[in-house]
Amino acid sequence: MPLDLKIDRYDHSWRNRKGVTYLDYVKHIYSIVEENYQNEYVLKNSFLNKSLLKELGNTNSRVFSEFRIGNSIADLVMFNGVSKAFEIKTEFDSVNRLPMQLRDYEKVFNEVYLIVPESKLQFYEMHSESAGIIAFNGAKQKFSVFKNPVRNKVVCPTTIQHALRVNEYKAIVLDYYGELPQMTSFTQFETCLSLIKLIPNELLNTLFIKQMKSRPSNSSLSYRYYRELNQLMLALKLTKSKRQQLIDNLCMPITH
Repeated sequence: MPLDLKIDRYDHSWRNRKGVTYLDYVKHIYSIVEENYQNEYVLKNSFLNKSLLKELGNTNSRVFSEFRIGNSIADLVMFNGVSKAFEIKTEFDSVNRLPMQLRDYEKVFNEVYLIVPESKLQFYEMHSESAGIIAFNGAKQKFSVFKNPVRNKVVCPTTIQHALRVNEYKAIVLDYYGELPQMTSFTQFETCLSLIKLIPNELLNTLFIKQMKSRPSNSSLSYRYYRELNQLMLALKLTKSKRQQLIDNLCMPITH
């Protein structure tokens, strides 16, 4: 197991502890990183646990990690009554790509948020006109809305279709028109796009959200015992059986 290499190199004393597991070690390392090094994984995982899990548990919302839109990839996206994109910026990130990222997200999502450290609030406020800003306090492990987003009411049909799978954009056409036109695998994209462009924009937004909420999503996130692994499970799209296999492996005792 790769963890053995890390234990042998950095924490060999764990070999002599009784009754500890690899999961105990992972939780230990996570707590150190969470306290001392607010990297993207920690921020994303903390936001997922503290802000999104409650909503996922009470609604039929869907959340996805690393969602590609145009030339950008949103860190987290959520679909419920509206579509939301979350872009995480740590202390170590630059803003070079931020204008392009925001433009891409606003073509598809009703609300766009930046999640930034409290120490960077004023800096990111200057670079964000319509996006909301969520401040992260590392010491308190707390997220708070610093600035609400301007609701985007116009979505781009072409960008939406590129974000969808073939069966999903066909479903939108079928849902609105009641039937699919004649097409081949070579002409289906352009044929459907020409029809999708004619759908009233507000309704297209609704149909897009409907399709994303029906897309299979990770249903194996942990609400209690394995919260440190939630972002990993989401990113890897682990099924419940794969998740359990991972947990079982991590619950094995660390041997001498």
